[in-house]
Amino acid sequence: MITRSFGRDPHQVSLLGFGAQRIVDEHGCSEEQAIAIVRRAVELGVNYFDTAPSYSDGQSETRLGKGLKGLRDKVWIATKTGGRTRDLAWRDLEASLKRLQTDYVDEWRVHNVMQPHDFEAIFAKGGALEALVEAREQGLVRKLSISGHTDPRLLAEAIRRFPFDSALVALSALDHFIYSFAHEFVPLAVEKGVAVIGMKVMALGQLAPWTEQALRYTWSLPVSTAILGVSKMSELEADVEAVNRFVPMTDIERVAFFQEIISLVRPDVLRWKAS
Repeated sequence: MITRSFGRDPHQVSLLGFGAQRIVDEHGCSEEQAIAIVRRAVELGVNYFDTAPSYSDGQSETRLGKGLKGLRDKVWIATKTGGRTRDLAWRDLEASLKRLQTDYVDEWRVHNVMQPHDFEAIFAKGGALEALVEAREQGLVRKLSISGHTDPRLLAEAIRRFPFDSALVALSALDHFIYSFAHEFVPLAVEKGVAVIGMKVMALGQLAPWTEQALRYTWSLPVSTAILGVSKMSELEADVEAVNRFVPMTDIERVAFFQEIISLVRPDVLRWKAS
């Protein structure tokens, strides 16, 4: 498994990140299947796992916790809070730790900062950022993070204002063309040593006909890891095969790929970014 350093931290995380949002009933994945998939991922060298309390009302965290039982020292667990206040964020963390069956998480992030009012609430007195800092001081979390799908300018301002350890951002090839995190956020993050985690790699399935190119595009960026959602063992196996044969995309290959997919750069496709 290819690994990369986690921003300023030399700790190595797998280039293929496990997106646990889909190991739930809602995506046709039973608990037994979920546990088997998670444990197989660790066997195959995946050590980065991403979840959130909002994923199927905590079912994702619960199943991830069961799947990683006995493997905690081998993996990096990231979870999130949708709370914008200190108190709501603390409640999220306390519940997440119970569901994940752990006494700490490696990375805790403010989830989906979309609008300026989200941003201001997080940084305000009594805002969620206070909970993040307190939790790190208490040893309940190790790294502090922020995520956003929509506007790279908000995330750029966030890492200027506070030394976040990482950021989870939309980095599909389609995202390249509008409100581009690759253009407007990633260079600043790299300069500041902020670990970049890619998401929306397959653009909610829209890039499925170009799976190999889509993965190579995102992995060729200066990301620490990129999260791919998994609900079937076959999907995990295919993702691992893809990362094991990964070769960085050349400029010529990237332009050819863009020519094939440019017609998909539309609001109905990029639903997380435009209305």
